[in-house]
Amino acid sequence: MISRTHLRQFLAVVDAGSFTRAATQINVTQPTLSAGISELEKRLGIRLFARSNRRVQLTEAGNRLLTHARAIEREFRAAEQSVTGVAAPLQPVRLGVLLSIATTALEAALSCYRGADPIEITEGDERSLIAALGDGRIDLALTLVRAGDIRFEALPLFAEDYRLALPARHPLATRASVSPEEVAGEAMIARRSCEMLAETSRYFTERGVRPPFSLRSANDDRAMAMVRAGVGITVAPASLGGEGIAMPRLAGFDAVRQIGLLFGSLRPLGDHPLTETLGTLGQNIRTVDDVAVAKATS
Repeated sequence: MISRTHLRQFLAVVDAGSFTRAATQINVTQPTLSAGISELEKRLGIRLFARSNRRVQLTEAGNRLLTHARAIEREFRAAEQSVTGVAAPLQPVRLGVLLSIATTALEAALSCYRGADPIEITEGDERSLIAALGDGRIDLALTLVRAGDIRFEALPLFAEDYRLALPARHPLATRASVSPEEVAGEAMIARRSCEMLAETSRYFTERGVRPPFSLRSANDDRAMAMVRAGVGITVAPASLGGEGIAMPRLAGFDAVRQIGLLFGSLRPLGDHPLTETLGTLGQNIRTVDDVAVAKATS
């Protein structure tokens, strides 16, 4: 017979992404947790987890059990709350967010979230988010989706190109496109969080443009604020534009990025309210993009 302890141990491993972290979270030793999972697998007569040195993945049977285990745990929580009047703490959904995602668009999307589970956000670059997803430290990642990458289930959300960000009062601000030679004497802001930083540097270098740098920052909000203030110009995804910033195209720089959701293997979230909420991010991005284009071409 399966007990609630078995199911809670099972869910702890799923949510933590590893036996070590799960044991810490539910205040048992790792051998005790491993023994509990082994007993559960023995009673069911099937493996629930595929274990490796770095990752713990659910088997097909584990995925089937997960749906029932979450439903049963919700009923237990509801019963406890009904009797005691005290709601049990919910397990947060751990969301990884690419550093260069526009804050305004993310804010607009998450302000519409109405799910019961709290959200725990981790910021990072593409590499760190992929590592965290693989290790089970986050449940899903809002990041770059690359064609042909089959490591994780992916849900593409939107695509956007890169623009030259100028203060709205700049002499070139009304242009639809600007050549690198036209900004050769401008001070540049290096966005250290940008996934295209190396490609951007190569683009200017190959054209003989080696501008001085007025700021090097991993904080995109600060970088764009300094563009607005006239401290320098930069190359950025179109969605980072906003009031006081013009975003003309940079002639010959045609890079496009695909943004989407990557899902961890231990906590399927395809139908979670957070996934639905983040699905609207592309609408917010397009709104920001349209504003930027209108400012640049007006």
